[in-house]
Amino acid sequence: MSLPSQRREQHDRSAVTVLGLGPMGRALAGAFLAAGLRTTVWNRTPGRDRELVVRGAVGARSAEEAVSASALTVVCVVNYDAVDAILRPAAVTGALKGRTVVNLTADTPYRARDAAAWAAGHGVRYLDGAIMTPTVTIGTPDAILIYSGPEDLYREHRSVLDALGGTHTFLGEKICRAAAYDIALLDIFWTAMSGFNHALAVARAEGITARELAPFAAGIGAILPTIFSEVAEEVDQGTFSGEGNPLTSAASTMAHVIHASEAHGIDAGVMRAAEGLARQAIGLGHGAEGLHRVSELLRRAAALHKSRQD
Repeated sequence: MSLPSQRREQHDRSAVTVLGLGPMGRALAGAFLAAGLRTTVWNRTPGRDRELVVRGAVGARSAEEAVSASALTVVCVVNYDAVDAILRPAAVTGALKGRTVVNLTADTPYRARDAAAWAAGHGVRYLDGAIMTPTVTIGTPDAILIYSGPEDLYREHRSVLDALGGTHTFLGEKICRAAAYDIALLDIFWTAMSGFNHALAVARAEGITARELAPFAAGIGAILPTIFSEVAEEVDQGTFSGEGNPLTSAASTMAHVIHASEAHGIDAGVMRAAEGLARQAIGLGHGAEGLHRVSELLRRAAALHKSRQD
């Protein structure tokens, strides 16, 4: 290898392109810049790169120009429809051939598989991923990022990705695993936040302020990690102990929440859905078991749905 080509390869390894300059994209690009990496940026809406360019980023005039500037492109936009609109035009796809895309956009496992198939068909090296923490954590020890896809690709670009800070976890070569983790964890988060907001409405209807309730809500949150671990162990073992809190008791307390909510004219649709699943499990003879029996019922329904599709 000639000396100029060696220098070019080293230069490419210290370069990264960021596509998408929403709040998270700007945070990613900022972290790369702070780490001293040559960073090229591009966004569909002009003007969002100004602050980054002032800090030293190269503002590309087009997506094609942006991906041509680096061996590694990190894309983070609103969904995979936006990813497709950016990457799949012929000129951009051609420029990406032989290069790596790390897609940190949130979407479904199905879309991750589709993106990987497209990339493989066009000679694009593809790694899927997800960001599990807010923008303010990027570039700090609190950031959490997950990845799935070809492990050699992850190892190759890990030194650049480390600039994003925090913890990086490789979940395996099955391309959709990062998206599947992301969806499952978002399910927990948004269901919990919906429950908290509903609880605030009920409490305030009874004259309790949000600030008065918050410390007690934090107490509920504090016991959840232990419960999560115990339930996960039982679900994987196929046991569903209801000792201390059987489904019949859980369904009864859910009914209390529904009645108290609706007495104030507060929609209780989410809790009604939860109670409905619990009652379904009870009707199938699982009343003495724990609420986590519901996860098995849902899993069986998913398997039945898949068999019908096949």
